[in-house]
Amino acid sequence: MEAQMFENAFGTGEEKESPIIVPKNDIKPIIEFRGVSKTYAAGTHALNDVNIQIHPGEFVFVVGASGAGKSTFMKLIMREEKANAGEVIVNGYNLTDLPRKQVPMLRRTMGIVFQDFRLIPTMDVFDNVAFAMHVVGEKPNVIRREVAKALSQVGLGHKARSKPAELSGGEQQRVGLARALINKPTLLIADEPTGNVDPNMSYEIVEMLSRINKAGTTVLMVTHEHNLVRDFHHRVIMLEGGKIVADNAEGTI
Repeated sequence: MEAQMFENAFGTGEEKESPIIVPKNDIKPIIEFRGVSKTYAAGTHALNDVNIQIHPGEFVFVVGASGAGKSTFMKLIMREEKANAGEVIVNGYNLTDLPRKQVPMLRRTMGIVFQDFRLIPTMDVFDNVAFAMHVVGEKPNVIRREVAKALSQVGLGHKARSKPAELSGGEQQRVGLARALINKPTLLIADEPTGNVDPNMSYEIVEMLSRINKAGTTVLMVTHEHNLVRDFHHRVIMLEGGKIVADNAEGTI
């Protein structure tokens, strides 16, 4: 089932249609919200006239209380939800009218790290990471080389043949991080990646994300851990009541 969910999200490599692309140049934001509002069918107003730009190479924390709109903000970026008003542009894709069959192509431009890891329990560490490359039809020799590099990057080369159940929470999250990076995305989305690990590992995870960011990948991380935000001094976007109430470059909240 987990494998099928992954294929549903990222496709099978057979999509051939050209995506709807917004013309880009070096100064274009990698994420842009233009007057975006989202109201759910039950009447919940999740976002209200949000305008924001995130540029290539930034590391951005997204914070806010439960119900502030963080989850909806992320779901719109991943095109799990559609805005009722305004435009969302991600990695050159205008998501306003993006056909559903092109969503997997959008998601291949991003890596996603989840709070609950979402590893496939019947696969070992190597195959969990390799699966993301199999989905897009990469050659076996390339998969072997790149998976070994990714696991080494997160300090888990020695755990390649372990099953997820044999790993600690922190190790499972590092596998998730390797999987998110394996196809070299321009954008890494981390949704509460430290929520299920201990405090020491929380810092290690954010340190890894910071190193990845310094190498050129844009990182967007949702978190409720204000100590991490204060200690790492990245840009902070704060949501409250579906609106952006603060946008600080110095990591202050």
